[in-house]
Amino acid sequence: MRLVLDWDGTVTVRDTLWMLLERFGDRDVFERMEGALGTTHSYREVMELELGTITAPLEEAVAFLLAEARVRPGFRELVARYHPLVLSGGFVETIEPILDREGVEVELVANRIDPQPDGWRVRWNDAAPCPECGELCKRRALPRERPLVYVGDGYSDRCAALAADRVFARRALAEYLDAGGVGYEPFETFFDVAAALA
Repeated sequence: MRLVLDWDGTVTVRDTLWMLLERFGDRDVFERMEGALGTTHSYREVMELELGTITAPLEEAVAFLLAEARVRPGFRELVARYHPLVLSGGFVETIEPILDREGVEVELVANRIDPQPDGWRVRWNDAAPCPECGELCKRRALPRERPLVYVGDGYSDRCAALAADRVFARRALAEYLDAGGVGYEPFETFFDVAAALA
């Protein structure tokens, strides 16, 4: 079995990108773009427009996340037992410091950020649209091992979840799967996931 975890809103209790945008970005752009996601604007467009409103130094943003971001209960224990891949639409530069704080080592696949003074620029890990969904998504970065278990919560997890053999979902991902009649297992903590996998 290969376990894959989303980062924002899945490993973290709150989406750290949302936290950064609320604290350092343009709230009007953030609110407008979140409503446009998947309708009038692609995932790539939304991410690039939103992150472009952040002009804070990376060190200041990371310090804020280290003080405020919390990981979901059971994360350390799940990592110790299953050695998951963390597959994120977020950024290595903001994820690794939290992993270090938690004393957790995982395989990580994520985008990178170029924190320019006139606005952060996204450096996409894979800048080619997915042949399945047409978005920049996580599906092509999924491991080939089977069975594949995917744990996620949001828009960027949709296509990857549909490619998995077993899915644990919450929030927007659960709503999407419900609407499509796709089965999944709900979770609140990683203790829930570990108990179900055992």
